[in-house]
This record gives sequence, structure tokens and C-alpha cells, in this order.
Amino acid sequence: MKYETYKKLANATLGKVKADLVFRNCKVVDVFTGEIVESNIAVKDGIILGVSKSYYGKKEIDLKGAYIAPGFIDAHLHLESTMVAPAELVATAASFGTTTFIVDPHEATNVSGADGIRYILDQTEKSQANVFVMMPSCVPATDIDDNGCMFAANDMYPFVGNERILGLGEVMDDHAVINGDPRMFAKFALFEHQTIDGHAPYLPNRMLSAYKLAGVDTDHEASSFEYALEEARRGIHVHVREGSAAHNVDDIISGIVRTGIDTEHFSFCTDDKHIEDILREGHIVYNVRRAVQLGLDPFKAIKMATINTAKCYGLKHMGAIAPGYQADFVIFDNMKDFNVLDVYFKGRRIDRDAPVKVKKCPPHLKRTVHLDKVTPDDFVLPIRSGTTHVIGMEPQQIVTKDLTEHFSKTLNFIPHDGYLKIAAVERHQNSGKIGVAVTKGYGIKGGAIASSVSHDSHNIIVIGDNDHDIAVAVNEIARVQGGYTVVENGKVFETLPLPIMGLMTDVHFEEVNKKLRVMKEKAYEMGVSKDFDPFITLSFMALTVIPELRVTPRGLYRVSEKGSGFIK
Repeated sequence: MKYETYKKLANATLGKVKADLVFRNCKVVDVFTGEIVESNIAVKDGIILGVSKSYYGKKEIDLKGAYIAPGFIDAHLHLESTMVAPAELVATAASFGTTTFIVDPHEATNVSGADGIRYILDQTEKSQANVFVMMPSCVPATDIDDNGCMFAANDMYPFVGNERILGLGEVMDDHAVINGDPRMFAKFALFEHQTIDGHAPYLPNRMLSAYKLAGVDTDHEASSFEYALEEARRGIHVHVREGSAAHNVDDIISGIVRTGIDTEHFSFCTDDKHIEDILREGHIVYNVRRAVQLGLDPFKAIKMATINTAKCYGLKHMGAIAPGYQADFVIFDNMKDFNVLDVYFKGRRIDRDAPVKVKKCPPHLKRTVHLDKVTPDDFVLPIRSGTTHVIGMEPQQIVTKDLTEHFSKTLNFIPHDGYLKIAAVERHQNSGKIGVAVTKGYGIKGGAIASSVSHDSHNIIVIGDNDHDIAVAVNEIARVQGGYTVVENGKVFETLPLPIMGLMTDVHFEEVNKKLRVMKEKAYEMGVSKDFDPFITLSFMALTVIPELRVTPRGLYRVSEKGSGFIK
């Protein structure tokens, strides 16, 4: 703490003068000792002065025995994936007790480069929460991706030293790390004294060790306890993810409870969580609640949502209720249900009903879909051999299976018996690249669904049971400059425009949520399996760093520990 700040606060801490604000009759969750301390909390200028029943304040708030914990921290998320303007998402999640967000804006960067990062920083600068940024490390994600911009170490340099930049974002190109690519290590060098986030969903034993050896500190891609344990044993801090598409809390937390391992190097994150899911079940508070339901000690769950993450990212003044820490609090009724009663940021109550001010988006960030009109002929898929690789979509997961099926040879595959067409259409440079493949598990009949949210290159991803509707869906996405659309029997049923980089909208979340709910219901009515979020699951089908099969504008791509590459 700076000398001037200390001198300003010390008299109140020592009890020589009243604090500005005191919370009385609190059940304080102490993340250091694992105790519930019945006491008062004194605050001045957004900083905690001390915890003691002896404190009195100019203003006092009686919590009447309610529990108070440090504000929750989301260890890793992409604001762009929520579709609404960043300020909207932060305000919504903050009302459920998340007061700190560690954001990786690689979605925006893949579309618009440094301008995308500046947009995220600018849009969240005045938020009633702490919003930090990790510098995107893999733009593009791999050297076979067709995205909107390149973002190398030299492009990162102007952001180094920014107090809101906490380190290097998720390193998805694990091969570049393990093989010692100088371009990747130039990025590592810029952030060698800060946290480096990982993205390693399937690395085998020695490769995982080499990944950690290179300097990677965290990973959020563990989908099983066994893999999370392998990471933790190597000193990798595991972010247990529970989002809208990937649900990893049950498996990993159940394993932790079963084995009784230490949770100090585990945290919680959402990664990608849509706003309607936040409104229905909460944000990081849902992870905490679910973990306790699975048998995890409540103190361990709260530490995973607070101090563990703060320590991981060097946030020395956050994650606890103690002198010198920022006065970010979540107040709840009990240590089982965690029903949020109130939230405070820097000692000020967050008004859940207050309107959110959204800054205007620069016009050039609303003109990012560059694509000529497509026709059904663009989605012809010949079957020339006896064996066809099919993308097997997995319920409630973003990983896929490499299924081998035997179809009759034909000049154009016709979807049937649950087998659908899926395509990725390049939309940044209007290159004309379109990759088409077969998939199974999604279930749509009589139409198509398309999205410009397609990790991480964010080309247009489309799935359907006939070429005509697939083409209609792609052309509709181009018309509105990005978004989601549902097409049924040759006609557009509904479209949610996402004109900000093809990822977000500045329309209020209630309008977005209302339209999205209707579109989801229609998708399920058309046969989409309820094991999938129709749009979020689809958005991951082009992500070339997640096993096993993905579709890209260049064709079908296999992601494997034995060697990745295109399938002819």
C-alpha cells in the first residue's frame, strides 16, 4: 500500500476515528482459516480497514446474521461469447456475486486484432466490477485457421505494462509450445513474470510435462477428474469450468471429494456462458453451490471462487475479507444454497435494477462479414470411398468423436437417419473457402441453423439436413453482418443479429434473451437434441484445438495426440 493511502486509512483502522462504512452482525467467511467469524467489517474508500466488533461507522449496515464472503472471481471467460455488450454481461453476472472477471478477448482479436482488445478494455472500464484482461496468445489459434487478423508478439508489446493486463491468455497451440516455436516463446518472454494461461485438453504424460516446463501456469480444459489430477500434480492450476456448453464441475469435484486431495490449486471459471443461463442459475455462485451439493466442503468451494484465483493471478488485494483488501463482498443466506442477498463492489452496493450504460461501438467493428452470396451447389459433398469420417457430437461436451461410417458412393451426400451436413464458410477475406463434412448427434430436421460465432476463427458455421436451407442460413448471416439464424423449410424463422464483429450486439440483454429463447425452442422443436445448446455447441465445431474432428473452411480436420491434420 502506498504511504499516502496508508496515512489516510490508518486512523480509522486504529479506531481513532469512525470508519466511513461498517457492516454489523456479519457471519464473515474467513478464507484463510476456514472459520465463520461473527464480527463487523469496517470500510473506507473501497478498502477493508479491519474485521472487529469494536468498529463503528459514519454509516452502518446491519446484516442481521447473514453470511458475507469475498466477491467471487471468474478465473477465465470470453465476454464476446455471451453475445451482449461486455458491460451488460459484467453487470448481470455481478448481480449474482461475481465481482472480478479475468477475460480473454481472443474472440474479438481473431476478428479485429488489437482493435478488438481495445473495444473490450474500453467497454468495461467503468463497470461496477474488476475486469482484467489476458493477452490473446494464439491469433490465429493454429496455422491452418482462416481468421480475420494476425496477432504476434510485436502486436502485444503496446499492451505490456497496462495494469489491467494480467498475463498471457490461453495457449491453444500446444504443439508450438512443446516443439519450442520461437514465435510462441517471444510471447512467453513478454509475460514471464505474470500468469500464462493454458489450453491443453488431451496432452499425454510427457507432453503435458513439457507444456508445464515451458511456463504454462493454468488450464481450464480438463473435462475429467483424472486429467485434472494429472495437471495438478504437475503444478498446473486447474480452473474447473461450468459454462453453457462445457460442464466439468460434476466430474472434477466428485473426484476431489472422493480422493480428498488439496484444492488450493483449483479455481472456478465459466469460459463461455450465455446470459439466459446466468439469469436462470447464477454465475460463479452456481459452481460454488453445485460443488457443495456434490459434497465439497463449503469453505473449499468459496476459496476456489475467491482467494485461490486471486493468488494465481497476483491479485494481492482481492479474494479475502481482511485489512488492505478491496471491499468486494457477496452476501448470502446460508452455506448450502448460497442465495445471493446483496453484492458490494469497492464498498458500494450494486443496484441490480440500475440501467447499464453501453458505449457506442466504432462503426468499422460492425462491418466484419465479407462474403458473396452462396448457393446450394457450394455445399455439395461427394462420397468417393467406402469409409467416411463423421463428426460425432457428444452430449454436454465440446469434444467430438471420430466416427467411421460406410455410405454409398454418390456425387452429393444427402443427409438421412440422423446424419447431417455441417460446413464452415470463410467470412473475413471473402476467399470462397467452404469446408463441408458429415456429422451425427445434433438432430435437426427440415432446416438449418447457422452462426458467425464459431471458435476461434469465427467464420460462419452451419448445420442442416438439406443444401438449400444451409445456403439460405449462410446468406442470412451475411445479410445481418453476423449472428444466429434458424431456417425452416426454405424460410428464415428468426435471426438474432450480432453485428459487433459478428459476435455481439448492443441491444439490451432482455430483448436478446427473449429472441434467443424463441429460437432455441424452435431448434428443439425441429429435432435438435436437448443434450445440446443449439448455438453454443455448434460454435465449437470448427475449433481446431479440441479433439477429435472439426470442420474448417479448408475441410475436415482431425485433432489427435498422435498427429493432427486434414482428412482427405
